[in-house]
Amino acid sequence: MNKLIDKIHLILRKNNLTLSVAESCTGGLLSSLLTQNSGSSAFFLLGVVTYSNKAKEQLLSIPHRIIAKKGAVSEETALLMAKQIRKISQSDLSLSITGIAGPLGGTLKKPVGTVFIATASSKRVICQKFLFRGNRNQIRMQAAKESLKLLKATIA
Repeated sequence: MNKLIDKIHLILRKNNLTLSVAESCTGGLLSSLLTQNSGSSAFFLLGVVTYSNKAKEQLLSIPHRIIAKKGAVSEETALLMAKQIRKISQSDLSLSITGIAGPLGGTLKKPVGTVFIATASSKRVICQKFLFRGNRNQIRMQAAKESLKLLKATIA
């Protein structure tokens, strides 16, 4: 994963792009990975952990009706998280992650391991749904890694 992070750092710095992150189920893991190398302040503007629904509503202005109707773990919420953190930070790019890391919280419609990852730029907003397997930490790490892969695909 370090090679992937190094490549992302290089591309972001080379293209003078900035990045912001809004996380839920990863609890700051993605931000930590993105800032583990020296020089990340050249592109990393802001990372927030909006773990609760209230935090998503208050900090990212996710409408309560979206969370009530679609859920905090949904494509709609992930897309809005990515759009809002990009707007708040005025970054070129953003990433968001929302999901169910478990072992509690899963349902038949959204089992443990369900994760939505979104990225936003001035040109497009993309969201992907994943169903990861493993324990809580494995699911969190898989979500962070897939976020990095999505970011790399977006900027490459």
